[in-house]
Amino acid sequence: MDYPSDVRVKELDAVFAEMSAATYRALWDELPELTTREKILLSLVADVCEQTLGVPFEEHVTAALEHGVPVGDLRELVRFIAYDSGYPAARSALERLAGIERARGLDGAREEGHEVNADGAGTPLPAPMVRAVRGLDEPFAEYMALQSRMRGGMTRIGVRERAFATMTVDVLYQTLDESFRAHVTRALGAGATPEELRAVVRFSALFGLTRAWRALRVLDALLTETGSVYA
Repeated sequence: MDYPSDVRVKELDAVFAEMSAATYRALWDELPELTTREKILLSLVADVCEQTLGVPFEEHVTAALEHGVPVGDLRELVRFIAYDSGYPAARSALERLAGIERARGLDGAREEGHEVNADGAGTPLPAPMVRAVRGLDEPFAEYMALQSRMRGGMTRIGVRERAFATMTVDVLYQTLDESFRAHVTRALGAGATPEELRAVVRFSALFGLTRAWRALRVLDALLTETGSVYA
């Protein structure tokens, strides 16, 4: 495939372009455990978290559209990770995405979304997690319940994709304790294999090798603990 920035990067720095092309080959062509759609979505997750909303974000959105990913799916992805990336970062990404849509004659805001259920009750989070968070801070637990409840009706981004997205956020922010464990557990529950989970973390090395290195150590310990390492 054509890798992001092939032409633009060569114009900036030919040596860096060679390094970039080799890097993308290693993390796209040589990473068969993830689909192209998943790699594109995870790249966009990284753009939101890192606020790389210029050329990289535009190229990842372009790649998504060229591979048949509807803009409604991209919007749902940004909405989904807003509670982890922070709403201000997600808003900046939505503004950038809307600008790209306008330039292409698209209007993702008109695509069907989901019921937010902000005024409802309860949470889809596991009961042990809810109890643990309530023990720390009751109002924060209510806020977490709200955030999870508002995402309960999302259907455009699958459970596996959501788990991979939140794992990537954990790697980028190095939140490798409770949340990483929960997201790895969700991915396993959605049918992901240990090698696919390793591939998710390995792919995040594109956005920071040392963070991915640390996350692989934590993931290996989690898989060993649960016995999934032998699956």
